[in-house]
Amino acid sequence: MANTLPILTKGGQKSGEVSLPDGLFGITPNEHVMHEAVRTYLANQRSGTAATKGRSDVRGGGRKPWRQKGTGRARIGSTRVSHWVGGGLAFGPQPRDFSMKLPKKIRRLALTSALSAKAASAEIKILENFELSKVSTKEMASLLSAIGAGEGKVLLVIREGNKELFLSARNIPHLRVTLARELTTYHLLWAGTVVMTQNALETVEEVFGA
Repeated sequence: MANTLPILTKGGQKSGEVSLPDGLFGITPNEHVMHEAVRTYLANQRSGTAATKGRSDVRGGGRKPWRQKGTGRARIGSTRVSHWVGGGLAFGPQPRDFSMKLPKKIRRLALTSALSAKAASAEIKILENFELSKVSTKEMASLLSAIGAGEGKVLLVIREGNKELFLSARNIPHLRVTLARELTTYHLLWAGTVVMTQNALETVEEVFGA
């Protein structure tokens, strides 16, 4: 039987109830696929642009500094070897692609597992649809406090947001706002509390429940 959660107003009062579909919120979480989804997400955030100059990239060092024998000094072929000051770096990082891919079914299973884990832990709140008419961090903070999500990391999932909402949320360090169709396993597991608007829940069901 589907989980039933109260629908909360901006003031924290209960205005109704909504059922969470078992197909998205009632499965047994698969920890392995969630781990793989988080690992893939973090890998795809890496730019891979770190680069150092090797011996052939630094300027100078074209002529042998001194003759091979007879000087009493160690033999050397270039002033740009890696153990000399000004030389190239041996085995330094070079640009590379860190991106990873997961099959669509695995990505969906990971997301469903994360949603189910949050539902089982009572870490999901359903909020009435709302918009902010002006930029107000204070109003956003008051909303979170009223619905019992004022402390800890919070993920606010909305269907589509206006500019005022995003600007109001950006100065709250423990709050992250995301669109329902861009929901990720990483951000679900990052959050201590997941707050979804009613229409965002509908979008999650449409996009990920098929």
